[in-house]
Amino acid sequence: MSAKLKERAKAAVVLLFIAALVMGCGPRVVEVTATPSAVTYDPLDRGDWRISTPELQGLDPDIVADLYRDAAQLSNLYGLLIVKNGYLVAEQYFSWRGVDIASPTASVTKSYVSALTGIALREGILTSIDQEMMDFFPEFAGRYDDLRKDQITIRQVLQMRSGYPWEEFSGNLGPLLSSPNWLPLLVEFPLSADPGAEFGYSNLTAHTMGVILARASGTSLRSFGETYLFEPLGVEVGSWPTDASGYHFGSGDVAFTARDMAKFGLLYLNGGTYEGRQIIPSEWVSASLQTYSTGIYGDRLGSYLRQIGYGYLWWYAEAGDYSFNYAWGHGGNLIILVHELDMVVVTTAGNLAGEFGEAAWRKERAIIDLVGGFIASIPGP
Repeated sequence: MSAKLKERAKAAVVLLFIAALVMGCGPRVVEVTATPSAVTYDPLDRGDWRISTPELQGLDPDIVADLYRDAAQLSNLYGLLIVKNGYLVAEQYFSWRGVDIASPTASVTKSYVSALTGIALREGILTSIDQEMMDFFPEFAGRYDDLRKDQITIRQVLQMRSGYPWEEFSGNLGPLLSSPNWLPLLVEFPLSADPGAEFGYSNLTAHTMGVILARASGTSLRSFGETYLFEPLGVEVGSWPTDASGYHFGSGDVAFTARDMAKFGLLYLNGGTYEGRQIIPSEWVSASLQTYSTGIYGDRLGSYLRQIGYGYLWWYAEAGDYSFNYAWGHGGNLIILVHELDMVVVTTAGNLAGEFGEAAWRKERAIIDLVGGFIASIPGP
């Protein structure tokens, strides 16, 4: 058969097939072209934030869309916000969460305690961060043999260089979490290093810092925070658990909405100033975000974060062309300050209470990689 006859035969078959479809006597074949699902991240304008778009604030909307498309696949993520140049430019919630739901932030709480410490210094409630920790716990005097504990300062507590061991790696995490009252563990837990000698992430001493603020101020940590930080910032505290003695945990699980967490991030990004009011001393913000320990986690965290460091209850890392500070809580709760981009990224997540194994880390790492990859994907200056 010639090429011309072949083409005519094909045309005839097509015409017969179309006729059959029109007459309703042939199979109905519908070709479906796969298209990416629509990605929505437009913030709701409720009057509590200035609203804009990523494009107007200098962010590539395609990169932002990729971020939110990937975010929708994560099982432990509750909320994801981006603030750029002081504008809320992207916001979405997952797992049936919403804008008004305050969720426990796990160890993000520690960065709030850091802020309250700076305020306590300004107000004269604390005289110096070189005050000794045990001065605030006279009930334990003479109850421990290791006199190095007398040398531990507030500064070392804030830096996680108190000498108390990293609980997750020392076997102390189980006894800590199972105890209704953590303060006696200051006596019971042995030091693993001289005070100031090395980094050791300690929930015990972070909680102790919160107790110090409560005792020094003569009020609860929550009340102190509401007076000097939360109300001036225009945020509301949700739940905040207490120990058996009634002290709010300085180590974790104060609850905030994602928007209120973003306000705290913006406060630090702007040197302690919010809407023209100096809420935290700028010198304290600067000191808090310095790096006093380096090489943590072998200088890598997940797929993108590197050069891991620590300040005063704030973390430091780099990804792509950018460095940033961040508050970090178990499960993937994050407040990230990217200074060069004038940007805050917030994630809220399940705090995975009581889960610390490989399965929990996979969920948490997925969120860390999500935001780390996003920052790394932004073209450098």
